Amino acid sequence: MPRRRKRVLLALIDPLAVPVAFVVALAALYSFAPPAALLAAQLPAMIVLSCCALALSRATGTAGIRLKEFDRDGAILLAGLAAALAAASALLARLGISTMPAGFHLVFGLSFFAAASGIRLVALQVLLHIYRQSAAVTRVLIYGAGRSGMTLAAALRGHPRIVPVAFVDDNATLCQLTLAGLPVVPGARVERAAREFRADRIILAMPSLSAARLTVLSRRLERIGLEVMTLPAFAQLVGDRDILGLLEPVRPLALLSRGEHCGGSPAAAAAYRGASVLVSGAGGTIGLELCRQIVGCSPRRLVLLEQGELALYSALRELEVLAEGRGIELVGVLGSVTDPVLVRRAIAGNGVQVVLHAAAYKHVPLVEGNVRAAAVNNVIGTAILAQCARDLGVARFVLVSTDKAVAPANVMGATKRVAELVVQDLASRSRKTRFSIVRFGNVLGSSGSVLPLFREQIAQGGPITLTHPDMERYFMTTREAVHLVLRAGSLARGGEVFVLDMGRPVRIADLARRLVEASGLRLRDADTPDGDIEIVVTGLRKGEKLREAEMIGPGAMTTAHPKIFTVPADGLSEIEVAALLRDIRERVAEDDEAGLCALLMRAAAARPGADAGTAGGERAAEAAGLS
Repeated sequence: MPRRRKRVLLALIDPLAVPVAFVVALAALYSFAPPAALLAAQLPAMIVLSCCALALSRATGTAGIRLKEFDRDGAILLAGLAAALAAASALLARLGISTMPAGFHLVFGLSFFAAASGIRLVALQVLLHIYRQSAAVTRVLIYGAGRSGMTLAAALRGHPRIVPVAFVDDNATLCQLTLAGLPVVPGARVERAAREFRADRIILAMPSLSAARLTVLSRRLERIGLEVMTLPAFAQLVGDRDILGLLEPVRPLALLSRGEHCGGSPAAAAAYRGASVLVSGAGGTIGLELCRQIVGCSPRRLVLLEQGELALYSALRELEVLAEGRGIELVGVLGSVTDPVLVRRAIAGNGVQVVLHAAAYKHVPLVEGNVRAAAVNNVIGTAILAQCARDLGVARFVLVSTDKAVAPANVMGATKRVAELVVQDLASRSRKTRFSIVRFGNVLGSSGSVLPLFREQIAQGGPITLTHPDMERYFMTTREAVHLVLRAGSLARGGEVFVLDMGRPVRIADLARRLVEASGLRLRDADTPDGDIEIVVTGLRKGEKLREAEMIGPGAMTTAHPKIFTVPADGLSEIEVAALLRDIRERVAEDDEAGLCALLMRAAAARPGADAGTAGGERAAEAAGLS
């Protein structure tokens, strides 16, 4: 309809509600259908009240409220209009124009409010039905009937070209319900719902879902012919910008916060394109992100080596979606890097050309209490995987290490430093395989890190536990860390220890404070005793340092990438490494955790020419205060 005609129809709603309300009030007051003679006698009063309704609706603005925008504020205005009409009816009775008793006017006001609201609701449903059948508007399904979905539905309700037609949700308790005027259908019936409501788009309104789950879900929805879109930020939804322009199609790679090629560098992508790549620890935070970005480089085959069955299953499910249509063969190998037969078969049987070794136990307190398991996995596992890679002629081997391997003060850092020593030794004796090591600090949001822990504590109402108020750590995102690992691997010529520029260290207390504020809550401290979340200092744990050692120190050299450096790192001789591995295996076999711990700490602090397991190594450890 033309805009002018629509305005006329909206303006007539309140005047037309007056006779309806008058008849209802008479019937309620006299408990019978009013006779025609009584209605005729009250006709002048009805005409006057209809004119008053027309004038008052224009004055209060109720006549200008569009049907889709009639909300609580509109209802409040309409209630004021009803009260004014009730007062006008009483005035007409005082003037003799109406003969209604005093109780009638209150019933009339209530009846008018109900009639005017009801007419609007019925008209809105008719309008929505027309919209849903029209080709001039976009009908969308909203996946997620939670708070985000409800907010989105309310924001879209006033949009002239986008009409939400139904919610889709996997929660069985919500199915078959009607929320915000929209039916809720189960996720398993989304294809039928799309046909029934003639929807060709679906908006994902589940911000709590992981990127991996969103990727799998979006691909499934695309297969049934729906255009999948993301939910814009709430701040944008309530602004003046066009919502249609804010809703962008979902691309799985964009959901996973990464580009089509690792590090945005064609040179880096070329190192993995068409190759057979093995990733150890493929189900972990770093390992899985390595797999995601390698898929973007179009390798010939990707071998996932993972000892956790569920982690391997979940990783394969996600990567199958990402690799679809790319001609990439995915191979899942269930087992540990400490199994030499399995490792050799995985490399030889799949023609592996590149090994990215990310499998490691990294949680400092857990490793402190399980030294034997950490030594077996982090040291012996690295030795087995690296030796097999060398023997079988793998072209590149990249060890993912940590800043805790620099002057280690805990068992986890010591095991990673000893693993570096093993790889450095092989690099010095290898002609075919290019061995390299990449060190970086804490990955923001990785499993076992402070970010998911703090979020969980905030969700539970606190308190946030902090071991020391002055603790600092280097942080980078998983995406950036993995981009740089892959880039460093492509730069390797053999034997380099690469370090990533982590920027400036971040105080953990500041990170906790920002997370509380981002959650819309207030920190409870001496200045704000009525705050929501409190920070409790628990004290440093065993093996924990206030600050990690500087990774980019004297002697660091730049590379072709501005955020990647190489640093000098002392190594041990072949005989020293062999003796060290022998001693570690002996103490593992004897279940001597105390001796194993001392051996690892001595070895991590040893200098070239000093036997890491003898008096020379002990003197070096004593000088570092570690014996």
